[in-house]
Amino acid sequence: MTRPRELRFNAFNMTAPSHNWAGLWSHPRDASIDYNTLDYWVDYAKTAERGLLDGIFLADVFGVYDVFGGTADAAARHAVQLPNADPTLLVSAMALVTRHLGFGITSNLTFEHPYQLARTFSTLDHLTKGRIGWNIVTGYLDSGARGMGLPAGRAHDDRYDAAEDFLTAAYKLWEGSWEDDAVRRDRGSRIFTDPAKLHRVLHEGPYFRVDGIHLAEPSPQRTPLLYQAGTSKRGRAFAAQHAEAIFLNGQTRPILARAVREIREAAKTHGRDPYDIRLFAGATVIVAPTRSEANDLLEDYARHVDQTGQLALLSGWTGIDFSTYRPDQPIEYVESNAIQSMVENFTVRSDRPVNVGDLAGLSRAGARSPFVVGSPQDVADELIAWADETDVDGFNLFRLVAPESLNAFVDLVVPELQSRGVYKTAYRDGTLREKLFPGRGPRLHATHPGARYRRSADNLRSDAAE
Repeated sequence: MTRPRELRFNAFNMTAPSHNWAGLWSHPRDASIDYNTLDYWVDYAKTAERGLLDGIFLADVFGVYDVFGGTADAAARHAVQLPNADPTLLVSAMALVTRHLGFGITSNLTFEHPYQLARTFSTLDHLTKGRIGWNIVTGYLDSGARGMGLPAGRAHDDRYDAAEDFLTAAYKLWEGSWEDDAVRRDRGSRIFTDPAKLHRVLHEGPYFRVDGIHLAEPSPQRTPLLYQAGTSKRGRAFAAQHAEAIFLNGQTRPILARAVREIREAAKTHGRDPYDIRLFAGATVIVAPTRSEANDLLEDYARHVDQTGQLALLSGWTGIDFSTYRPDQPIEYVESNAIQSMVENFTVRSDRPVNVGDLAGLSRAGARSPFVVGSPQDVADELIAWADETDVDGFNLFRLVAPESLNAFVDLVVPELQSRGVYKTAYRDGTLREKLFPGRGPRLHATHPGARYRRSADNLRSDAAE
């Protein structure tokens, strides 16, 4: 690690009974079966803020996992991210019971339009007082495309070309349609908005067209904090240009360190400081007061992970039908429209063959990222070592048994990290962007490509709006 920094954490969850480890909803102490109730999410948010976590990162998937065996039967039977609910609708309730916690919301731009999505995230940014982030995804499930009336999804690299066009239109709306002082709220003159300071966005792109004024007035951040999770070659190029925070995986420290290094180097090619991007690695953390108790807890949790459901999940992620593999059969690299970086990590980037059976259970071998089990001291040692050796800024904590696992992290690990001086003891004031980048202000940094669409006295872009 080239510069000291505090570790940052997001609680990683999904509005579904199962998330990254299939079957844990069946654990008798797990509350995820109530994923579709506000009480579940309100309590979850309160716990995350009590632990001073930077945010709740909500995953989403548009479609069903039907690669395994060619049907969605296994996904339905074992609740493999099915059913799932719209994560954007939960934010207002969680924001109401918290003051500082950020919210990273996954939204698939392939089935959205910039004009519509821009309003949604501006609204959320207003309602959270600037605590909203958008995890930009392009979608990889053909089942989702078919559900939307299309024969199949776009090819992998084409999805990122469309994302570039989408973001250009969105930046124009968020940054250029309303001047900073357009809204007057002047009761005396009965003028709410000065129409001279509103600007119609004209965007004629290869994938998206916009002709209109952004429907929402400028929010605290204007553009939400931008998350991204693409670490394929094309995904890295996109993320290095646009993302302010990136979620990435790697089951060994060398694999993760290489991904971090490639992203930071790519950021420089786009004129950005490599540390203008916060990098979060996924992490499975099982902690208890003693190492022995943590190992007992691992065995307890592992009994409830469903192997068929786990392989159905991984088949959807990788585009490989693991129902046709033997448990002892090593995974081979296959190019697909799914998550290419995951296949690369299991094959060409791995220092040993990864067998299908390795991926089916709750274990270090089956993890796609850091897998940490032990006492608070053990966990702190491991997380600090991963950060030091890979240069990540923090971790997205995978959901295990909820809320038990998050409570354990907050009650046991957070104090240990604080005692070592690597974790905050209080929240900073300001928006989510200001908390992640102290001293920067609530808006996109000047080197970010979206900043050039700002409408100001010295930076007018006639091609952004008229």
